[in-house]
Amino acid sequence: MQLKRIVIGLLIVLLGSPLGAQDSTSFVDDPVAAMLDSLMRNSYVNRIPKQTTQRTNKYNFAPDSVPVYDPLVIEGRLAKLNSQSPFDLVYNNEVQAYINMYTKKRRGSVERMLGLSQLYYPIFEEQLDKYNLPLELKHLAVIESALNPTATSRAGARGLWQFMYTTGKMYGLEVTSYVDERCDPYQSTIAACEYLQFLYGMFGDWQIVLAAYNAGPGTINKAIRRAGGGKKTYWEIRPFLPKETQAYVPAFIAANYVMTFHVEHNLYAVAPRKVFYDVDTVTVKQQVTFVQLQSVLGIAYDEVQFLNPMYKLGVIPVSFHEPYKLVLPIAHAGNFVQNENSIYDHVKRDSTTAIIVQQKKSIHSVKQGETINSIAKRYKCSVTDVRSWNNLKSNYLKVGQKLTIYTPVHAPSPTSQQSPVVKQPSPSDPNQNKTPVSTTGQYKYYTVKTGDNLWKIAQATGTSVDELKKLNGFGEKIVLKTGQQIKVKQL
Repeated sequence: MQLKRIVIGLLIVLLGSPLGAQDSTSFVDDPVAAMLDSLMRNSYVNRIPKQTTQRTNKYNFAPDSVPVYDPLVIEGRLAKLNSQSPFDLVYNNEVQAYINMYTKKRRGSVERMLGLSQLYYPIFEEQLDKYNLPLELKHLAVIESALNPTATSRAGARGLWQFMYTTGKMYGLEVTSYVDERCDPYQSTIAACEYLQFLYGMFGDWQIVLAAYNAGPGTINKAIRRAGGGKKTYWEIRPFLPKETQAYVPAFIAANYVMTFHVEHNLYAVAPRKVFYDVDTVTVKQQVTFVQLQSVLGIAYDEVQFLNPMYKLGVIPVSFHEPYKLVLPIAHAGNFVQNENSIYDHVKRDSTTAIIVQQKKSIHSVKQGETINSIAKRYKCSVTDVRSWNNLKSNYLKVGQKLTIYTPVHAPSPTSQQSPVVKQPSPSDPNQNKTPVSTTGQYKYYTVKTGDNLWKIAQATGTSVDELKKLNGFGEKIVLKTGQQIKVKQL
């Protein structure tokens, strides 16, 4: 284990920062502000009703009040935090600028971020305690991702802790066509703890560790050499760091402040439908999709998606190593465990999605005239996937360059002869919840939608699977096509 850490450490020093925040030219605006803005573009988070906020209103502020405090008051509050922290939580103009951003300019994002902390902070604290790391490091994810588990930087870093593809692999995070463990709150937190532990072993100073997490240990060592004279503290080497890293520690200090004193600024958590103590984890032994879970368990698609951001396409694939995990609300988790075999049996009978998805790794050698777009199209993946799998900083490719590509291998189940299509209907499709039934002659007809199967159609139209088969002369192995009209009732 120790040898593994040493090898990983050497690779990180040679390669530079593993995170997407090191290059200030990668962002149009401040990256911390950009992540807050990306949180508001998260469709699930953005739909959380503001009225669900429970406002204790400790200070009797008006709902739209934006309190303003003398700098000495803020400095005093930070001094209280500093007295109980291994970090140097100083107050200066740079820190105040970020406090203003959190408490004045991005209030809506901060309230949603406070709500998400009720889901993610217990996960962070458990692992930080396990690795004997300061609990204040939970606020690091605030400036990295604004607690958006699918946040993606322009450099390609992803997840709550913003890992680049290469470093994620170094710390055991799996990234394939269907799974991205950089977006897994549990696995990515473990990886972040291991990396932070490694950085502290290298530098022995928490402020420097923060800077190294942003810029990479190689950049920090260069700054220490340029500072000269034995200067090794963050504030001493700060002038020699990239501009973004100069702002990184002040942003962290401001995050500590606002996540602790948010009530004093009339900021209250807008909590998601489920927080940490409302969910549980189950093990999935066979392939299931979010659509199937929605059908069988009655849980909303977007809620499964929100609780399981690591599954990129709404498919939990087959694993021939360690089974994948699924996070569900407690009631649904209990239902899943009690009816696990029945759920798998239903999935096998689901003729529209009964396929097995495996992952195949291949190496593609770039040929003359090929572009990243043409290669992505050939392998039926996205340009973002190709860049992520190969840690590419741009779309530029060289002839002869070797690219790692992951492609799905589909094996039809014994009960299905359909073509291997895994694409599921979008939960935002405005027509998804409508029942397209029309009347013609002696029968009522149903128009098949993407993702439909006989079981779902029977539920939507108040009939049974056996009746549908009888009305339409279907055998056991029926393949439904989108747009097809089938009889659902006799007049």
